[in-house]
Amino acid sequence: MTENSSPTSIHPYGKALPSPIIKGTPQRNTPLRRFLRNPRAVFGLILLVGFVLIAVFAPVIPPFEPDEQFVNDRLLPPNSTYVMGVDGLGRDVFSRALYSAQISIPIGIFAMLVSILVGVTIGLLAGYLGGWVDVLLMRLTDMLLAFPVFFLLLTVTTLFGRTIPVLILVLGLTSWGVNARIVRGQVLALREKEFVEAARSLGAGNYGIIWRHIFPNIVPLIIVDATLRIALVILIEGGLSFLGVGVQPPTPSWGSMVAEGGTLLRRAWWVSVFPGAFLFLCTISFNLVGDGLRDALDPRMKQ
Repeated sequence: MTENSSPTSIHPYGKALPSPIIKGTPQRNTPLRRFLRNPRAVFGLILLVGFVLIAVFAPVIPPFEPDEQFVNDRLLPPNSTYVMGVDGLGRDVFSRALYSAQISIPIGIFAMLVSILVGVTIGLLAGYLGGWVDVLLMRLTDMLLAFPVFFLLLTVTTLFGRTIPVLILVLGLTSWGVNARIVRGQVLALREKEFVEAARSLGAGNYGIIWRHIFPNIVPLIIVDATLRIALVILIEGGLSFLGVGVQPPTPSWGSMVAEGGTLLRRAWWVSVFPGAFLFLCTISFNLVGDGLRDALDPRMKQ
């Protein structure tokens, strides 16, 4: 047999037949494939894409303006005209619930960015530099985690106003503690690795080692935490709006809509139930995607 000849097999009657050649290479078990094999993660992603589209096209999809009042139709139950019924002021619940996505989701995203920026920076510095820097930053983190954050949110929003920018800053600056501790733990493990020692022996400074060698290795962790952080912030914003210190009327918010329908729950359940369902599904979609990303990006799942 020559070097270029293909493998052969023997026919039952003695005739040599060429063996079939299997083309292609084995598919790699990539994070994307692991994510798509997770049904809960895919379901969460579908929900999340739906809510993002609602937030983007909120001015187009709703049949009515969020503040448009139909006084004669107050507390009308769901029907062909008002899909989710009408609230106590004659406003379409469906339209207001859709518009609320344009408020709650951006608040969650921007507050998450503030939280991740502060938490990752503190975690990187504390974990890598160690010593008195670690002690000082971790004591600051412990103070934040020990303080009743909801009371702090109520106080700050009362003092500085209840506008959306203030909400974003307050929510972001009060939710970075857990992220900082997680990042610090990862950095403590990475700073003793061989590639960090090699970079340090070649004369790399602390800044270069942190941002060029350590930070890229914790990006998957940051991505997972970011998705979970958005869900948490949206839930907290809903709670603040429910208490009347979050997004202020007449701007629609899922939390404030649930609060508005609280006294009408026996007479007009739809005023609270539908906005509450939107809030629940939105937060659960981010949580499912975050859990799926955590499993997909786990190095132990690569085999």
